[in-house]
Amino acid sequence: MDIFEIIEKRRSVFPKQYNDEPILKEELDKILSAANWAPNHKHTEPWRFKVMQGDSKLKFAEFLVEKNAEVEGKPSSFKRKKIVSKFEESHTVIAICIQKSPKGKPPEWEEISAVAMAVQNMWLACTELNIGAYWSSPSLIHLVDDFFNLNDGESCLGFFYMGKYDGELEEGKRKSTIDTKVDYYL
Repeated sequence: MDIFEIIEKRRSVFPKQYNDEPILKEELDKILSAANWAPNHKHTEPWRFKVMQGDSKLKFAEFLVEKNAEVEGKPSSFKRKKIVSKFEESHTVIAICIQKSPKGKPPEWEEISAVAMAVQNMWLACTELNIGAYWSSPSLIHLVDDFFNLNDGESCLGFFYMGKYDGELEEGKRKSTIDTKVDYYL
């Protein structure tokens, strides 16, 4: 597949679509290495990743359930199942974090953009390796500091759920072609 085919083939693939086949360490290393090649202003490389597999991802799911119960004031069995099932069904979950510059330069929006580009590189690598993935930023994202012991200036932007899947994915679609979104000034 060439890069243009990979870009067009990239899809969100959700945990309920994943099978039990493991993601190999070599595959995960390739995916994370691809992330590390994202463009970034001033060479800050602001992306940070917390990789969870096995028991650690289930402990993290329980941590989120507890935090959710604290926020909502009562435990909800529906919400618990919704949170836990994503982690149980995923082979690997990566917390997507950002390390902000203490000087505020480059601006935060550029650092967030660099992290997003790192995640897009991961997603494209997953597509090439036939690994399903999707990025989710749940409402509890601001409460994960206690679990990960984040550094000063580091915060979490979401979770990247990953797993192998069977079958073919739906064709991609766009509401309109690119020519409806571009103006040329010659």
